[in-house]
Amino acid sequence: MATRHPMPNLYYFTIEDESMLAEAFAGLDRDVFAIAYKVAESEDVFVTTAETKQAMDRNDVPYHLLAEEDARRVAVYHSELSREELLDYEDVLKALTLAYRGIAVACVGVNGDSDLGLDLGAEEARFTYFTPPSGHTFILRVFVDRKDAVDFISQRSSDENEAVEWAKTIPLASSEELVTYH
Repeated sequence: MATRHPMPNLYYFTIEDESMLAEAFAGLDRDVFAIAYKVAESEDVFVTTAETKQAMDRNDVPYHLLAEEDARRVAVYHSELSREELLDYEDVLKALTLAYRGIAVACVGVNGDSDLGLDLGAEEARFTYFTPPSGHTFILRVFVDRKDAVDFISQRSSDENEAVEWAKTIPLASSEELVTYH
């Protein structure tokens, strides 16, 4: 299970042969939730959690660290159900968000919901999903700027002041403020 870190960081890295990741992750301790996401529109850049990086370091997995991102700068908004099931996976959700070069992510439903109230075809690239080891598959909306988050949340849940306030207080204004890894 993912762990909480006092100074949570997320890490961008490259690896000589990405097939090494699957092999390396298979050899890690069973209590480590090891995960790395390929950054969208990159050929060889991955983003991972502190827990995974520490496990890679302990097991001498050869990689090249490119940059660190302060995980506190990436925002997550939970539904009632996702708060129950995903709270221990926040760093993983933040790494997934960074893989899309997003600054925030909101849980908008679970797989199987009859009506998510979304036009998935129009903005397909901004939606993703996450399934914890045991639980539901959560549908997530990734935001690349605060204005988009405020607009989306306001349209979707105008009666939920908490959600709109969350969107207005996302730490970063846009993905342009994310750490560069080049």
